[in-house]
Amino acid sequence: MTDAVFPDLAGRSVFITGGGSGIGAALTLGFLRQGAQVAFVQRSDATAFCDAAEAETGRRPRFIPCDITDEAALRAAVARAAEAHGPVRVLVNNAANDLRHDTLATTGADWDRLMAVNLKACFQAAQAVIPGMQAAGGGAIVNFTSISYMMGNAGYPVYVAANAGINGLTRALAREFGPDRIRVNALAPGWVMTDKQRRMWVTPEGLEAHLERQCLKEPLQPEDIVGGTLFLASDASRMMTGQALVIDGGVVVTG
Repeated sequence: MTDAVFPDLAGRSVFITGGGSGIGAALTLGFLRQGAQVAFVQRSDATAFCDAAEAETGRRPRFIPCDITDEAALRAAVARAAEAHGPVRVLVNNAANDLRHDTLATTGADWDRLMAVNLKACFQAAQAVIPGMQAAGGGAIVNFTSISYMMGNAGYPVYVAANAGINGLTRALAREFGPDRIRVNALAPGWVMTDKQRRMWVTPEGLEAHLERQCLKEPLQPEDIVGGTLFLASDASRMMTGQALVIDGGVVVTG
């Protein structure tokens, strides 16, 4: 949990995809602690999380059930958030699916399904919020990508391709909508120890090997991603756009 305060985020309308679990839940709590008005979407029920978040922060996030691969539902969710909190000024495209898959066994339908979650929904969420940001005089979009494409990881080629695409999309949107004072940046976490990762992918041997690659020899936690996201969303980064911020404990080197 970051102790930094970003005064401009107080009262700001924030929309987060996948904001009720894993990294997304930490992000929702982080923005609530800043006094932001937070709405988030995910498929599974997040009522219990909202109760806990309200008890902890004194502010209740607005949970809107939504499959982000359903374009009409996603656009409707953004509209509901804007109706409740005002035009979305911060979009955090956090939701993703890093399902493991083999290249030779991956079908066209598999490709379409994974791209729909990991890349297409990111584009469509941006489409949905940008008109409101333009009318409001600006905004910030934070697209979550991954260091997987920088490392060239095997085991999930469509996911890796989607994350490379997110970086290209980020740069293109930053260039197109910069004149509208809309900033678009990417954030690339390393291997974060969410409940899902621990349940599905983490083994003692795999974690030990990964920590050997990190400069900082501690497992990343969801809370470690919050400060960077708040920075990119706030006016503290007002002249930063089209960039990729890496938070991975020092696995990859940018520049």
